[in-house]
Amino acid sequence: MKNFQIIKALSSKSAVTSIGKESSAMFIAGGTNLVDLMKKNVVAPDKLVDITAIDLKKIEFLTGKTTIGALAKNSQVAEDSAIIEKHPLLAMALSAGASQQIRHMATVGGNMLQRTRCSYFYNTDMPCNKRVPKSGCGAIGGSNRMHAIFGASDSCIAVHPSDMCVALAALDATVLVEGPKGKREIKFTDFHRLPGNTPEKDNTLQNKELITSVEIPNNNFTKNVHYLKVRDRSSYAFALISVAAALDIQNNTINDVRLAMGGVAHKPWRLTEAEEFLKGKTVSETIFRQAADLAMKGARGYGDNDFKLVLGPNAIVEALTIASSK
Repeated sequence: MKNFQIIKALSSKSAVTSIGKESSAMFIAGGTNLVDLMKKNVVAPDKLVDITAIDLKKIEFLTGKTTIGALAKNSQVAEDSAIIEKHPLLAMALSAGASQQIRHMATVGGNMLQRTRCSYFYNTDMPCNKRVPKSGCGAIGGSNRMHAIFGASDSCIAVHPSDMCVALAALDATVLVEGPKGKREIKFTDFHRLPGNTPEKDNTLQNKELITSVEIPNNNFTKNVHYLKVRDRSSYAFALISVAAALDIQNNTINDVRLAMGGVAHKPWRLTEAEEFLKGKTVSETIFRQAADLAMKGARGYGDNDFKLVLGPNAIVEALTIASSK
């Protein structure tokens, strides 16, 4: 690891100012992903701006919405009694991620910004367009068991690793950011990017912008929800496929629904077409199977991950079945 400068910011404004004009400068909070990337020489910042002293750790329940500070720890949010009551899907997703020790360090903002766990991205001896643009994608034609079946491109088939982000995408969250040009809001489903021809760009943050909080609108998804994570082992493993399912059921009829998948794309994959199909339908396995088949339209395997084409719809049906039975 090369030498770097580290400074501590005391406010969002000073953090944005401190990041300065140095192109390689980066913010750091829990560091659960960034430090690993630095150790592997995947990233090599000249300066780190420590933002942990900024007052962005609060969870607030306001009129019509819940606001979660970007520096709130994953464990803090997952274990908050009001979050469990009002947004149980988010609590479930957070509890499914990483290990308890990492959840005690990882922040909400950092979780959103974590990089892919593609082995070609982490191995600096291998080609990776995300790490070195235009160097090639080793996963295409290589070992791609963990990789995307939706939204991929000839440049990159990596997936976003977060569990939390799948739930936030399903819950219509909004990201609040602050940067040199001021403050702005980004729909969560617009925050992460598909790879296209620029897979090195994970999200739609502008230069030197800092995530300050995430807002979740109030909803009726407090009972019939489930976060299903299919993985190789039951803890500390990334999803092969995950499904966030939230249903508002009245008299056995689906009044409203939210569905999103993880482990299948470069960003959390919202299943809007399946959602529209399910609205107004009577709860049944047949309807869930039809919705799952609809959700898988356009899915494509790359060899080692072809099993996801079967696992995907089965996971959707299981998540909907468990959620509806509560």
